[in-house]
Amino acid sequence: MSDVKSGFSIDRQGLDLRFRAAVLAEREWLAPNYVRVRLTGSELAGFTSLGADDHMRLFFAASPTMSMEQLRASPSREYTPLAWGDDWLDVEFAVHGDEAVGARWAASAPIGSFVGVGGPRGSAVLTGQPGSWLLVGDETAIPAIRRFAAMIPAAAPARIVVEVGSEADQVDIDAPVPVEWLHRGDAPAGSSLIAFLDDLDEPDAVGPDPFVFIAAEQQIVKPGRALLGHWGVDVSKAVVKGYWKRGEAEYHAPH
Repeated sequence: MSDVKSGFSIDRQGLDLRFRAAVLAEREWLAPNYVRVRLTGSELAGFTSLGADDHMRLFFAASPTMSMEQLRASPSREYTPLAWGDDWLDVEFAVHGDEAVGARWAASAPIGSFVGVGGPRGSAVLTGQPGSWLLVGDETAIPAIRRFAAMIPAAAPARIVVEVGSEADQVDIDAPVPVEWLHRGDAPAGSSLIAFLDDLDEPDAVGPDPFVFIAAEQQIVKPGRALLGHWGVDVSKAVVKGYWKRGEAEYHAPH
């Protein structure tokens, strides 16, 4: 596959780091363990996210503040912006348990609760046109997968594979190809995705000159990178990330 001339690249672009105040305005449960919230506020004007895999930081302060000292002392986590407008921002959360401060806030914070929004500080922008697409992730990667899926031309070869706990955890994803859902049941997070990647022996399983996006629990990184090497995919034109790490609440995915 390495002898195919690529028609795309991933270009790094910096953004001015800004911190904005917002409030929780709406909450919509898309599945029993998956919720979308809308944040609103005049300071969201000018918010932008150039890359589908961007990270912003949400600060869950106990009371409204834009003091940098107080914000940085507050619990915070990184998320992918889903959609935004002049005064609103949509974010999705996988709700796995009481230990996740962001998920707990998204699931139960009163409407009107304050949240600080920082970033994104930079973007990895996919430019040009891949010959094919492979999008693989767990619940935490669904927002990025949604954004990448919206970029896939209708006729392009593509596979989208998402691991969730069970059929009840599936959500609607607008994409030009059917989403392949893997149910891990009681198995460790990422186990179904790792088995899927291990079975993808031939590059023809997707198509020529693929853009590969793989993001889930940290254990996905090793088999994901092994797949890139086996296929001869340039690592600079793929995304393989551990979005979270089992047992480490403060883990941050690499940007």
